[in-house]
Amino acid sequence: MAFLVIRARSDRGVTVKIRDTMGMLNLTKVNHATIVPNAPTYEGMLNKSKDYITWGEIDSDMISNLLKERGRMVGDKPVNDSVINDNSKFSSIDEFANAIVSGDATLKDVNGLKPVLRLHPPRGSKGWGGIKRSYTVGGALGFRGEAIRDLVSRMM
Repeated sequence: MAFLVIRARSDRGVTVKIRDTMGMLNLTKVNHATIVPNAPTYEGMLNKSKDYITWGEIDSDMISNLLKERGRMVGDKPVNDSVINDNSKFSSIDEFANAIVSGDATLKDVNGLKPVLRLHPPRGSKGWGGIKRSYTVGGALGFRGEAIRDLVSRMM
C-alpha cells in the first residue's frame, strides 16, 4: 500500500525540523503531492508534519491517473507509456502503478521522473475546508484514509 501526501499549508513560521522533514518528503510548495510507501520511517515523517500536510491511502488506478495527468519528466515532458518503457524496467504506467502499490517500486525507479506532482488548488465551494484544523474535525490536515480520492479528483 502507498500513501499520497499533499502539502496544504505554507512553511511560514515552521520550525526547521518540520521544514526539513517536508523537504525530505519532496513537498516544497503548497499543492505539491508525492507518493510514499507505507513504511515506519515515512509514517514518522508524516506524523511529524501532520499540521501542514494531508495524506491517505491510494490505489493503482488513482496513481496511474495522477501520473498520466500531472506526472512530468525532466524538461517538463508529460509521462506516457513509451517514456516509462524507455526509462525503467516497467512496460506501462499501469504496471508501474501496480508496483508502487505493492511496494516493489517508488517514483525514483523511473529515470528522469520528477518526484513531485503539481496539483491545482481544490475546486468547488468547499476548497480545502480549513487549513488550520484536522480532517477529523472538518478541516484539511492529517490522515484522510480513503477520502483522499475525493480531494485529488477536485485537484486534478
